[in-house]
Amino acid sequence: MLFISTRGGEKVSGAQAIVKGLSENGGLYVPEKFPKISDAEMSEMLEMNYPERAAKVLLKYLTEYDAAELLAACEKAYAKFEGDPAPLVRLDDGVYMLELWHGPTCAFKDMALTVLPYLLRKGCDLCGIKEEILVLVATSGDTGKAALEGFKDADGIKVMVFYPSDGVSKMQKLQMSTQEGGNVNVVAVKGNFDDCQTAVKEIFSNSEYAEELKKANILLSSANSINFGRLAPQIAYYFSAYLDLVSSEQIAMGEEIDFTVPTGNFGNILAAYYAKQMGLPVRRLHCASNQNKILCDFLATGVYDMHREFYKTTSPSMDILVSSNLERLLFEISGRNAKLTAKRMEELKTSGKYEITAEELKAINETFDGGFADEEGCVEAMYDVFVDTGYTMDTHTGCAMKVAVDWFEKHKKDETNMVIVSTANPYKFPQDVLYAVTGNDVKDSFKGIKRLHAATAMAVPKCLKELRDKPVRFTAVADRKKLFDEVLKFIK
Repeated sequence: MLFISTRGGEKVSGAQAIVKGLSENGGLYVPEKFPKISDAEMSEMLEMNYPERAAKVLLKYLTEYDAAELLAACEKAYAKFEGDPAPLVRLDDGVYMLELWHGPTCAFKDMALTVLPYLLRKGCDLCGIKEEILVLVATSGDTGKAALEGFKDADGIKVMVFYPSDGVSKMQKLQMSTQEGGNVNVVAVKGNFDDCQTAVKEIFSNSEYAEELKKANILLSSANSINFGRLAPQIAYYFSAYLDLVSSEQIAMGEEIDFTVPTGNFGNILAAYYAKQMGLPVRRLHCASNQNKILCDFLATGVYDMHREFYKTTSPSMDILVSSNLERLLFEISGRNAKLTAKRMEELKTSGKYEITAEELKAINETFDGGFADEEGCVEAMYDVFVDTGYTMDTHTGCAMKVAVDWFEKHKKDETNMVIVSTANPYKFPQDVLYAVTGNDVKDSFKGIKRLHAATAMAVPKCLKELRDKPVRFTAVADRKKLFDEVLKFIK
């Protein structure tokens, strides 16, 4: 399987796509064609456990990787999870929660970032690369910690994370600033996530920076979902959720289902779209935004316009105005027109806006629709579900729940099964979840954990309980225009 850039000009192997992360012209790597999973293969996957299903999906794209090695890597990665890595919980008739937060950092990013270190290290071997790898990560909260934990003390790899100084929850900040490992670094950035992401992309594309890194025998790579190696493992859990519905006799094989996905950078929902392209019977994908509803507006109008107010919300991992993975969808719906995709991305960079055609919007809307939850709507959705079912969810999942409820209210006769993708453990946002389910407000995160446990009896993850006593290692704060200086300090 070969990979091409959304902006044209390159054709590389899967290993090269993973090692490089971003193409030389700034485009994102996509498969030259989508592999298919046949009906017979779907039937075989019914009997597989999660690591086996994940390896099956990954091998469809990463054909130069050894099948037995890849399976062993998946088994090792998902052994770090508590129980089933991606359990499906029935909430109501036809409504299910796909819990993706049972990994080592309590967020869905673990589903990919526990596997990516193997994919990257093996990719380097396959490409004959001897340089040290520096993984740069821009995070809105969860990716950073998952990358730090996944790459901790990995041979020949350093990882450096940039996060918005006032744009993550206290628990997310503590998770990153107390990270262990001799090859890791964390820097807070004055600005929002988009500033972090833009700065990282600029480091990748700057020829002068590349020359300095070359002198230091350093090769850059990425752990954000712009890297196909981050995106590919996420495709697997959509297949697994579907197969679990079939094996539990909730649906028949071949029956279509919907997914509602809380979305900021568009990677999680794009993985569902890729699963559909591979043959998974997906009817609709409901894109759930918070108050920063740029994706919701785009899906309704076909206009992507960054000229709007930026909100800091209680679902910080979705506080994003530049949704990088949307570029991959634009590439597909334009008929894989790399020149047009590059033009639109340049328009976004220079004017903060671009517009697709009516025909393209119609094609997108055959699968995608968008909704959003403001702060009050998110709280109400979390509270209503907790009162009605006793189920506790985090704030990002709360936004998705609000969008799903709105869909059901608008389409009362729609009997399609709905899977809501739950992206984080509620204890990562204890104060906000406590307020939503009880109306009580506390300022201290650890008091919030204690009171949330008393209200819900939900088990508290050990990794979060231990944060209170872990020493803070990283306190640096930098201007977004000086992040490469921080990189140089780290590697020298």
